[in-house]
Amino acid sequence: MSTRMVGAVVMTHGDDDGLILPPRIAPTQIVILPITPKEETRARVLETCDKLAGELGTKKYGDVAITAEVDSRDLGGGVKNWDWIKKGVPLRVELGPRDLEKNSLAVSRRDQSVKAKEFVPTREFVERAPEILKSIQENLYQRAKKFRDDNTRKIDSRDEFYEFFAPKDAEKPEIHGGFALAHWNGSRKVEEQIKNDLKVTIRVVPIDDSPEPGRCIFTGEPSARRVVWAKSY
Repeated sequence: MSTRMVGAVVMTHGDDDGLILPPRIAPTQIVILPITPKEETRARVLETCDKLAGELGTKKYGDVAITAEVDSRDLGGGVKNWDWIKKGVPLRVELGPRDLEKNSLAVSRRDQSVKAKEFVPTREFVERAPEILKSIQENLYQRAKKFRDDNTRKIDSRDEFYEFFAPKDAEKPEIHGGFALAHWNGSRKVEEQIKNDLKVTIRVVPIDDSPEPGRCIFTGEPSARRVVWAKSY
């Protein structure tokens, strides 16, 4: 994965707790966290976790085998849990002696609150794993799309453009701006001027079958299509 792609994933899906990786690109889609408070139950728990990882590996998501990993490091459960939260693994599964007795396990989704946890029968989870991963993928996509749409605005004048990107409140610059769809005549000189004035650059030149010709909002010259402007961080 390229550096730019990594940056895009972090900026699009990450939160204050770390990465959130869509299942389609996550190196590990499911991490299994053994809970072994007592030495006498440790071997049985680890054996069950390894078996669970093997069963999950026989299931497919996106036409490839699900990737599941057992974290058997000799660390506290809380430490391991937070480690995988920060890494953005889509699904975290906790399994301990009590879960063995109930034939169930605790499942946490990275697209939900880090404290959210659902107890699911083990066999049900194995069968539903592809469906859950698909749900996480779709949820992350829809969440990112909504954020983009909510923060994108068509702009048709130079004054409106400068007002959109120049913060009205110097103490809270983050509350202003977003993505601007505006006409541009293709001039590098204009692009450099906007960059110097506002630290705003062209992020995307859309490619589609229905361009919207118009007039450059900076020069009044013909423009073949709107382009996407935004501040780079």
